Amino acid sequence: MALINVSNLTFAYEGSFDNIFENISFSIDTNWKLGFIGRNGKGKTTFLRILLGGLGYEGSISTSTVFDYFPYEVSQEDLDKTADELIDTWKAGVESWKVLVELNELNADSEIMYRPIRTLSFGERTKVMLAVLFSGDNEFLLIDEPTNHLDAHSRECVKEYLKKKKGFILVSHDRDLLDAVIDHVLVLNRESIEVQSGNFSSWWDNKEKADAFARSENEKHLKEINKLKEAADRSARWADKNEATKIGFDPIKEPERNISTRAYIGAKTKKMQSRVKSFEKRMDREIEEKEGLLNDIENVKDLKVMPLSYHKDRLIECRDFSLKYNDATDYVINNLTFEVKQKERVFLRGENGCGKSSLIKAILNQSSDENVINIETEGVLNVGSNLVISYINQDTSHLSGSLKDYAEKRGLDYTLLLTLLNHLDFNKIQYGKNMEDFSEGQKKKVLIASSLLTQAHLYIWDEPLNYIDVFSRMQIEKLIEKYEPTMLIVEHDVRFTEKLATKIIDL
Repeated sequence: MALINVSNLTFAYEGSFDNIFENISFSIDTNWKLGFIGRNGKGKTTFLRILLGGLGYEGSISTSTVFDYFPYEVSQEDLDKTADELIDTWKAGVESWKVLVELNELNADSEIMYRPIRTLSFGERTKVMLAVLFSGDNEFLLIDEPTNHLDAHSRECVKEYLKKKKGFILVSHDRDLLDAVIDHVLVLNRESIEVQSGNFSSWWDNKEKADAFARSENEKHLKEINKLKEAADRSARWADKNEATKIGFDPIKEPERNISTRAYIGAKTKKMQSRVKSFEKRMDREIEEKEGLLNDIENVKDLKVMPLSYHKDRLIECRDFSLKYNDATDYVINNLTFEVKQKERVFLRGENGCGKSSLIKAILNQSSDENVINIETEGVLNVGSNLVISYINQDTSHLSGSLKDYAEKRGLDYTLLLTLLNHLDFNKIQYGKNMEDFSEGQKKKVLIASSLLTQAHLYIWDEPLNYIDVFSRMQIEKLIEKYEPTMLIVEHDVRFTEKLATKIIDL
């Protein structure tokens, strides 16, 4: 067991005016299974890179432990090599037999060690890298979003594997994974950082109670401040009115007054002014106690979508449908039958490579009357005529340039795009950056905002939640529940699927 002590850590990227971290301090135990939670762009991956020694910083981090990081970097040249050939590059000195033992724990075939990385699926790459990662000794492991792009089966394998391990930081937005795997949380709040024992659900329950208490205290302080203001204003008016009577009086109307009365009036005014100062001091104390109460509250703003109503109940009909690529002998999809009706949320589920994205591609092709040359189909695939589709691709590599240019190219209202991104917790500083400098989560939010701003009959989203933070996932869930857009979705987030799916198609 060892401790990692972080003291007064401050960090900002070169050329940036905003600090990612500012004077943060905390301690963690290397024996923990630590979940790392925070909004997109808050600095989770940056902190892991700092621990690895890849970035300079102010403050201090003291520990005797050694770190290793997932995922390992794979260059274009590495894609033609096997994991067995890359082991020494990834983790020097690790013996192959240890990696094979870990692969067995992951229910993975040992042959993936000896196949070129290029031929491995996302799930296979993840498993072989995790096997190498956990083959060392006495290391504290930094695991950055291991379930992105993984199908449900691979996610379950990774979850069961990590449940048996300890001594790691896990960055993930998958609530099911976090609840099953971790025993502590490290949370990057809006203005502070906290370490707490428990899993995601226990932390979220505590946070909701703490936020409710903070709001209640804030209301109480606001009411007390208003009362003190009213009392101070009233006393000040009385003092001013009383002071005005010191000079000048009518001896006929006020025969009892004389010049010596001025001293009495002055003393009375001074007493009232003293009372005003007392009220002001009490106000300052109340304001000071109120400050910071709401700093860490997650004010999750409601999103909107304006789906179009289609003139028929059924939007898509798929009957005895089969699909294959021209250069393949086997069909990826065989004899598939389903339909999508208005207000349905149809989730496509299956292992990576089972044809989910290919089916979406065929539907988009049908709706645009274009031919996808490398696909052959059989059976019936009917897409409603003049159907307007809003589509989110799982790939973000095409995003570049400014947000303003992006909005103009897609015919989006730039102001509305910024407003929606703001609701998804985009920092205004990001608006001036080019999209290639965004984090993956921020890029995904641009695609989601763009889709929501597009009025459509059908929303087709292909793995929209990869890299998206937990709070934004909750916002999107709430949006879909409220507005009930017709959707065809590929998504492996178990909680998201359980909450929203009206129909699940297993491929």
